Amino acid sequence: MTIIGIAGGTGSGKTTVVRKISEALPPHYVAVIPLDSYYNDTSHMTEEERHSINFDHPDAFDWKLLHRHVNELRHGNAVEQPTYSYLKCNRLPETIHVEPKPVIIIEGIMTLINKKLRDLMDLKIYVDTDSDERLIRNIRRDTVERGRTVDMVVDRYLDVLKPMHEQFIEPTKRFADVIIPQGGENTKGINILCKYIEGLVPR
Repeated sequence: MTIIGIAGGTGSGKTTVVRKISEALPPHYVAVIPLDSYYNDTSHMTEEERHSINFDHPDAFDWKLLHRHVNELRHGNAVEQPTYSYLKCNRLPETIHVEPKPVIIIEGIMTLINKKLRDLMDLKIYVDTDSDERLIRNIRRDTVERGRTVDMVVDRYLDVLKPMHEQFIEPTKRFADVIIPQGGENTKGINILCKYIEGLVPR
């Protein structure tokens, strides 16, 4: 089994990179574990307390559960991946059944920040994109998918995303084996990466 970690700022193009890697490999070879599914369970909190959580800080994630699930998959056991609602700021009752596959991709903004998780990875990738590009993508996504206004997205970017990116996400670039500049638009870089990963996968 090959375990790949893909990190990068919000709106950097990580999802596009993951999709292109998945498409380059044989069907049903890849299981994707989104870091966003592993926010802490906040069922014990009030709605007001949930909305005050900084979800762009490392403390917002349930690293122990994620590490345990990746380990289970490594050993050939299926897991029940949590699901998360951005509207409710909490986990949902439903889970997603994930079977072990030859390639496990862990994808999220802080995928490379946790050492125990990094130590499980065969390949660590950082998707690098200019800050203005990431802001534009955040505006497009959050206004459509998360019901936020443009002002809300911009305020959140300036107050939370930008400082958290500079403090926690950008520094993880030094842990990456491969850096993909220009995000999902770097077709040549992604193609080279896909060929390399194909060579890691047993046929």
